[in-house]
Amino acid sequence: MMSLEEVCMSFADFIDHAQKQEIVRVTQQLLDAISCKDFDVYTKLCDPAMTCFEPEALGNLIEGVEFHRFYFDYGNSNPRKGQLHTTMLNPNVHVMGEEGACIAYVRLTQYMDRNGEARTRQTQESRVWQKKAGRWVCVHVHRSGSPGGSSSTPVEF
Repeated sequence: MMSLEEVCMSFADFIDHAQKQEIVRVTQQLLDAISCKDFDVYTKLCDPAMTCFEPEALGNLIEGVEFHRFYFDYGNSNPRKGQLHTTMLNPNVHVMGEEGACIAYVRLTQYMDRNGEARTRQTQESRVWQKKAGRWVCVHVHRSGSPGGSSSTPVEF
């Protein structure tokens, strides 16, 4: 028979695991919104004052989601909706209390280039999530990789 302490520890482990799974789920939702160029979903999953370091910012710290609106509105017309597939590899979640978490992972983006060739782009990402008003929002992202923006490479954020 388990002691009360063992039961409490098992329950705490269960809650921790569930929270980690929730962070993986909302991160995948965010990546899907980016792949589908769905700015409405993207802004619901991101804090309006989100900060980021990413190749497109050329080493500068960006604050707010408006920087990314350009890529949703005018980003590569090729690939179009439905021609991107995003895979999150080896997600590692650090829970920081009930209202905070950080996730690090490798992101693979598969797409068809202008010549109809299948391509894959890899980036390393970490995102900081905060629970606000009962829902998770991304408050910071750091993405490594070469800057996107060529006519055959999708821009990611």
